[in-house]
Amino acid sequence: MKPISFWRRLLDLISPRLCVVCGDRLTVTEEVICTKCNFHLPRTGYHQNAYDNEMARLFWGQIPIERATALFFYEAHAEPANILYGLKYKNHPEIGEMVGRLLAKEALSNGFFDGIDAIIPIPLAKKRQRQRGYNQSMEIARGVSEVTSLPINNKVIRRTVFEASQTSMGRWERNENVEHVFELTDAETVRDKHLLLIDDVVTTGATILACAKELMKAGNVKISVLALGFAKS
Repeated sequence: MKPISFWRRLLDLISPRLCVVCGDRLTVTEEVICTKCNFHLPRTGYHQNAYDNEMARLFWGQIPIERATALFFYEAHAEPANILYGLKYKNHPEIGEMVGRLLAKEALSNGFFDGIDAIIPIPLAKKRQRQRGYNQSMEIARGVSEVTSLPINNKVIRRTVFEASQTSMGRWERNENVEHVFELTDAETVRDKHLLLIDDVVTTGATILACAKELMKAGNVKISVLALGFAKS
C-alpha cells in the first residue's frame, strides 16, 4: 500500500471525503466506500460459481454465456444503491473505477477472468454521454482493466439511438426498448473472441442480451458479464 502523502492528509482535513453509501467521513486510507459499508455490502458471491447462478441464468439458451457476476445485490432506495446513484447521476466517475478494482480483485482469485480476451463496456448513446460527461460502464471497465490487465475495446460496437429510461419498465418493455439500439462496427476485432461485457446494473438482462446478440454477428463469440449491481427478481 502506498504511503499517504502529507497533501492528501491536509486535503482530507480541509475538505473531508464522504462514504458514498452512508455519507460518513472517510479516513485517509479509505476510498469511496468506508470499511463498515464495504463489510456490510450485500455481496452476490456469484464469481464463486460464475456459470450457474441467478444472474447467469438470465442468459442461458439466448447467448453463449460463459460466466456472470455482480458485486452486490441492487435494491432501489437501499443504502448500497447510493453507489450506483453517485456513479450515474451525481458526477462521480471515480466511483466506477474504484469499485471496478474492488470487484476485479475479489473475482480474480476464482479464475473469473481466465481466457477472456477483451473488455467491452456497454456503450451509451452520444446524447446521453454528452449529458453525463462520461460512460459509467467505461469507468468500471477502467478499474477492472487496471487489476486484470485485460484490454478495453470501446470501438467495436456503438449505441445508435437514445432510448427512453428503463427505470420503470417491465421485462418485456425493457426488451423492446433496447432490441435494435446497438450496431457492430468492427466484426474482425471480436471474431473468435471471449468478451467480457461490463454494465453498471443488471435487472432483466435486456441490455446485455441486445449488445451480446449484436456482437455475436462477428462469429464464434463467447460472452461473460460483469456488473456492479444485480437486481434479483
